[in-house]
Amino acid sequence: MFERCATSRGSSISPVWLSFLVAFAIGASTLGCDGGGSSRQHDEPTSSTLVAQPSPQDVLPVDELQPYLVVLGIAQDGGVPQAGTDDHPGWDDPAWRRQVVSLGLVDPRVGGRRYLFEATPDFRAQLHQLDAHLSDDDRGPVLDGVFLTHGHVGHYTGLLFLGFEVIGARGVPVHAMPRMAEYLSASGPWDQLVRYENVVLRPLEDGVPVALASDLTVTPFLVPHRQEYTEVVGYRIEGPSRSVLFVPDIDSFEAFDEWGVRIEELIAEVDLAYLDGCFWAQGEIPGRDMSEFPHPMIANSLERFAALPEAERAKVRFIHLNHTNPVLDPSGPERARVLSEGFGVAEEGERVGL
Repeated sequence: MFERCATSRGSSISPVWLSFLVAFAIGASTLGCDGGGSSRQHDEPTSSTLVAQPSPQDVLPVDELQPYLVVLGIAQDGGVPQAGTDDHPGWDDPAWRRQVVSLGLVDPRVGGRRYLFEATPDFRAQLHQLDAHLSDDDRGPVLDGVFLTHGHVGHYTGLLFLGFEVIGARGVPVHAMPRMAEYLSASGPWDQLVRYENVVLRPLEDGVPVALASDLTVTPFLVPHRQEYTEVVGYRIEGPSRSVLFVPDIDSFEAFDEWGVRIEELIAEVDLAYLDGCFWAQGEIPGRDMSEFPHPMIANSLERFAALPEAERAKVRFIHLNHTNPVLDPSGPERARVLSEGFGVAEEGERVGL
């Protein structure tokens, strides 16, 4: 287990962290999904066009004594509503808000353990929600590990909450691909986390499983996506009875084909697949040609997967949804189409038994 190192109430945020937070807030205010456009160009949904988030359910049966996943966030890097938006019911009503994409892994067996997939800007709330799945007596004080997919803003910046100015954690394992690990250890302010031993970097290898228990493994695999600073991976999470695919970011499934990997084959090997559904379709962001946006669009994915057997389509649950994506509205026609064609949309709080 890994410990918190409490900081005093009077401790202050260092200038480098403060500069980072200001830059992060300014930068996030103007971008959509991978630069997908300011929401000021888009008519935001109102409370008359949305319904509140549905009650979470167990997507696959959960045995409270065995490992399971819990969805802690379904939104693109900027969350919902996104910084810079004006008219969105989420500013006044928390029921309309969605957190940045993240999964939690709970292993309630001996020494009950908790892991995060992604360290998002919503880390505070997501850690608190993950903690609620184990009693104080059954869990360690911070985390047993974090698995990162890549170095885009919504997927790793939450690591700052493990640092000296906040939790002051000790030795939390952070699993990352080699370039990602090098980026964290050589770039400020992240290198301070490494130097202060708030985190311990655990380099990953493409296709090599990480054993969390004899019957619980996490296997990274490279996917095609913007790699300005780091590699980009998805994960196969395999438990005692079931396995789950997690691919929150990918340029396109056709780009994966060019690598010699068919996403349909990966879906066939697991029981459930959380796949990148950042946008719905061309025209979602007015005035922008979205054909070159580095994400598959759900409407195109529905067409690609239409020939899959019903049982295979039922495995797919779209995640990493941009704030402009109309499938965020559970009562809208786009969500109805996804469901009628046999697919699903991830919801925060849903659990998946492993």
